[in-house]
Amino acid sequence: MTALMTQAAVLITAFGLVSAVCVGMRLRRVQPSVAVLTDFLVAAGLIHLAGRPSWTSLATAAVVIGVRLMVDSGLRTRPEQRPSAR
Repeated sequence: MTALMTQAAVLITAFGLVSAVCVGMRLRRVQPSVAVLTDFLVAAGLIHLAGRPSWTSLATAAVVIGVRLMVDSGLRTRPEQRPSAR
């Protein structure tokens, strides 16, 4: 069963990469494509965790979720408007 879960996690990661590239090409924006990629990576991490539960798998899933939250919030905020030099 763990081999099947590992293969499923790898397949979901591959689908995430392809989906993120397609979203990036279609919308020509970074934020939606990164959001799609990190959603797929979270799903793959959780499936991997279900296949072989260990502290390392749990830590990996937690790190991926944390990175997803930080990247998503960082891409949503706008940089401050800089005054133009005249």
